[in-house]
Amino acid sequence: RLDPTFLSPQAATMGRGPKKHLKRLNAPKHWMLDKLSGSYAPRPTAGPHKLRESLPLIIFLRNRLKYALTGREALLILKDRNVLVDGKVRTDIKFPAGFMDVISLPKVNEHYRLLFDVKGRYAVHAIKADEAKFKLGKVVKQSTGDKGVPYIVTHDGHTFRYHDPAIKVGDTIKYNLETSVIENHLKFEVGVQVMVTNGRNMGRVGTVTSRERHPGSFDVVHVKDSIGNQFATRLSNTFVIGAGAGAKALVTLPKGKGVKLTIAEERDRRLEKAKATA
Repeated sequence: RLDPTFLSPQAATMGRGPKKHLKRLNAPKHWMLDKLSGSYAPRPTAGPHKLRESLPLIIFLRNRLKYALTGREALLILKDRNVLVDGKVRTDIKFPAGFMDVISLPKVNEHYRLLFDVKGRYAVHAIKADEAKFKLGKVVKQSTGDKGVPYIVTHDGHTFRYHDPAIKVGDTIKYNLETSVIENHLKFEVGVQVMVTNGRNMGRVGTVTSRERHPGSFDVVHVKDSIGNQFATRLSNTFVIGAGAGAKALVTLPKGKGVKLTIAEERDRRLEKAKATA
């Protein structure tokens, strides 16, 4: 039998099993929760997106759409099977919705796609019913399973067997949410349109101008946005959304179209808008 005196004080007081709570001050900043409305925040359940990269449905319904005033109202909305994520009914108020997910509310005929704004927050981006039928997924793994069956895995945990051999890690696929059939795919290469999903440039959209290879380290991608601003980010932070060369992005973009402005530029645009409306 193990003598408890041999255990460190930290090990002796450590809880067992998965964590079930999340303090409000430790919640991701992009949830935009205030400090004084309680001690805790909803901790997302295990799901297709990571905890700090996801948005629980309760926050989407209550804090973003304002369809619920309290957590109980959000619970009643979900338990009444009124919310679909990627075409599937979700009743868990802590279900982790994430990047590119389609959230549908059939009773009010509304559809939303979770995309980042240029400040790294999830924008409430309304889309049309036609666009809500498909989703983009970044290929993060390519392998061979039992009996030599080839498969790929996307950023949201979706697995596709017997895929097109031309699809590689880093590419983006467009698949139908009803049939789960891959309709199109975009290769990652110089000239494609990408959205940055992590880092300082999170939410920015631009065209890839060059790629630096650094064996043993992180490959760096240089991107140029629609107004000529250039920036660099890691290859792993990019998500292909359009074929480039003037082609339109496969998904509609939120307000701002992924162009990051300085504080002075934001102020000037506000003043111009105020003058136009006056």
